Amino acid sequence: MQKLPRLSRERLFLPDRSVLLVIDAQNAICSSAVKRPAFDKIANERVIPNIKALLDAFRHRGAEVIFAVMENLTQDGRDRSLDYKLSGISIGRGSWEAKVVDAIAPQPDEIVLSKTSSSVFNSTIADYLLRNIGIEDVFVVGFFTDQCIDHAVRDGADRGYFMTCVTDACAAETEAQHEAALNCFKGYCRMLSTADALRLAATSHPTDV
Repeated sequence: MQKLPRLSRERLFLPDRSVLLVIDAQNAICSSAVKRPAFDKIANERVIPNIKALLDAFRHRGAEVIFAVMENLTQDGRDRSLDYKLSGISIGRGSWEAKVVDAIAPQPDEIVLSKTSSSVFNSTIADYLLRNIGIEDVFVVGFFTDQCIDHAVRDGADRGYFMTCVTDACAAETEAQHEAALNCFKGYCRMLSTADALRLAATSHPTDV
């Protein structure tokens, strides 16, 4: 197999250096209690199944999985970002709304980070954890493409990670917003479909580099 240059977005899959970062795939976003029929269909029929397939593949290869959910660190939410306060985003600590949806629930030793801003890198210790674990490649999935996914991709790129957005394992409130967001941050990451990411995870090995 031809070796890829080190500084390229077209990288091989190295399980010990890769993480699947699942953002805001939680009951507050995916619950049908919020009446958004078009979004619910996309989230539950496309995005969640694709995330599940990716989780299975990453776990099978022994790669890291980290979840980030919107969740206050305090009972009254005083720790939230100013933007979250202005936007009225307040998800109770330990609440049902804060939990990852059952279909893709974290396994016992997987990390779940509570975030109180759009960027997982700004309001959690994500960067610290990724460096401790030895992560180089961050595969981002979840919600919403034009908000927290966008922030994660850009901020991760600026911090020196090779970012990959799995485009059909993300969604915004509308398909138009989703596509517009992908177009806006495409310069910061590699973009793969779930099928391509699964093929990559299945065929690349540490001995390939």
